[in-house]
Amino acid sequence: MLALALIAVLAWAGYAPIRADSRDALFAIPKGTWARRMAGNAVEILPDRIDLTLGLNDTLLLRNDDEVPQQFGPVVIMPGQSFRLPFEVASTYSFACSAHASGQMSVVVAPTPAPGWPTLQWRWRQWQRRLAQ
Repeated sequence: MLALALIAVLAWAGYAPIRADSRDALFAIPKGTWARRMAGNAVEILPDRIDLTLGLNDTLLLRNDDEVPQQFGPVVIMPGQSFRLPFEVASTYSFACSAHASGQMSVVVAPTPAPGWPTLQWRWRQWQRRLAQ
């Protein structure tokens, strides 16, 4: 009976549609970031790599809460402003980013997971990320 229940749960997890509350992946540049960097502090506010998934969380939303403008790719985000960048193609994108000490950031956009094993793997990775936070 327990084995059947486990199989039913795995089948559901592999074939049930994936729903996301929001397609936005929000990353905020906190107030004081520029001042701390100018003071010589190592400031890591955004990850070097952001992972997104088409159809689920495929829009990068950057919010600049700092006192100075920040550059992301060809865009300058003024203090208090947000920049929304939707992705429509699975790929790896590299951007210049003034909020990074290295000046670079990558956005990896994965394709929407296919039903079955890929969906089950995707759900497992999401669950692991939530536990790690």
